[in-house]
Amino acid sequence: MEEERGEWTVFRVSGELDLVTSPAVRQHVHDAVAGGRLNVVLDLSHVQFCDSSGVGVLIASRRLMHACTGSLRLILPAKGAVDGSHVNRVLAALGVRRLFACYPDLDAATDVAARPLSA
Repeated sequence: MEEERGEWTVFRVSGELDLVTSPAVRQHVHDAVAGGRLNVVLDLSHVQFCDSSGVGVLIASRRLMHACTGSLRLILPAKGAVDGSHVNRVLAALGVRRLFACYPDLDAATDVAARPLSA
C-alpha cells in the first residue's frame, strides 16, 4: 500500500473508500506527516466506491497537508477509463473536485513539474 517515489510517499487505495476503510487512509497520511514526509500521493485509480466518509478523509488529508506546508496529490484515471473514476465523479458532484491536484497516473503525480488535470 505504501511506496516511496523520490520525494513522494505514495499510498495505493483500492476497493472501497468508506466508513470502514477511510480511518486507515487517514492514519497513513497522519503517520507520513509525523514521519516528516510532507509530499503525499493517494492513488485512487482502483477505488470502485467512495462515500461521504471517503470524501471527508480526502478533505481532512488536504487540510493537514496544507497546514504543514506539504503537498497532496490524487491519482484519478483519465476520462475514457470507464468514463473516468468513481471518485472523480463523486468529488465533481459535490463541488469539491477543484480543491484537489489530480493526476492521471503515478508518473505524472510524482513529477514535480507536472501540471494537474483541470477540474
